[in-house]
This record gives sequence, structure tokens and C-alpha cells, in this order.
Amino acid sequence: MHVSDAQREVRTVFAGGFVGQAISSGIWFLSAALSTWDSPRRGIVVLVVGGAFIFPITQLILRLMGRPASLSAGNPMGQLAMQVAFTIPANLFVVAGATLYRLNWFYPACMIVLGAHYLPFVFLYGMWQFWILGALLVGGGVAIGMFVPESFSLGGWITVVFLLIFAFVGRAAANADVRA
Repeated sequence: MHVSDAQREVRTVFAGGFVGQAISSGIWFLSAALSTWDSPRRGIVVLVVGGAFIFPITQLILRLMGRPASLSAGNPMGQLAMQVAFTIPANLFVVAGATLYRLNWFYPACMIVLGAHYLPFVFLYGMWQFWILGALLVGGGVAIGMFVPESFSLGGWITVVFLLIFAFVGRAAANADVRA
């Protein structure tokens, strides 16, 4: 299988990342809302625990939509996708350290980890748009941590917006690819 064919299958099966990013945006929304109107602790728990369910929920939604929920056995990108997925839990130790040092760095640290996680999606999906999403998340996390350190939930809300916008950007790119 050629790399371009493998990438096309990733884009097609996962709709340019649409379903996963929409689910992720929803989890970030719930987390940011709880952090804003209830407690930071509840928001943290929702994001950390809810984040573990993004991929299984994505597969469920894809199946409910009548779409395939996984790549073909011959697609080598499946291994890369699994490796990229494990960058998030591995980096939660860095998030924990930042949060223990300064509670308000939780969302900025998560943004940086999530943004770095999206950078390999450029190759995985064959979509340059993930460079922009990754850069916005990493840059936003750094900027909030440095210049707005008194806000706990700002990074959560900004991430909700970025993920939702790029869910539709990814879907549009994948649909354009299918039409072509």
C-alpha cells in the first residue's frame, strides 16, 4: 500500500478527524464548564477520565453513522495512529507536574500536550491543516501560561473552540478529497 493511499483511507474512515475532534471538543466543553461554574478539580477529572474514552466513543459514533470504524488490516498507518494516541497518557505526567506547581497551568499544559499530539496527524492523515491546529494549541497554551496565568479555565474554553472549528475543517478537507 502506498503512503498516499494509506493516508487517504485514514482521512476517509475518520472523516478528516471530524468525529474524534467533535467528541474531544465536547469533553473539553464539559470540563471547562465544570471548572468555571463548579470546581477546577471536577473539570480536571472530567478531562483526564473523559479523554480516555475519546477513541472508543469515536468508533461507536462512526459505526452508528454506518461508517467503517477502523482501518484495513493492510494499512500501516494503524500502527502510527496507536503510537500517536499513547503520547497523551504518557505526557499526563508532565501536565501533573505543571499543575502541582501552579494549578492554573493545567489547561495550558494540556493544550501543549494535545497540540504536540496533533502534529504527527499531518503525516497520518496527509493533511497540512493539522500543522495549524497543533501550532494554535501549543502557542495558545504557552501564551496563556505566560501572559494570563491567573485564569484557570481560559485554556479549556479556547481549546473547545479550536477543536470544534478544526473538526469541520478536517471534514471539509476529507469530503473534498472524496469528491476529487
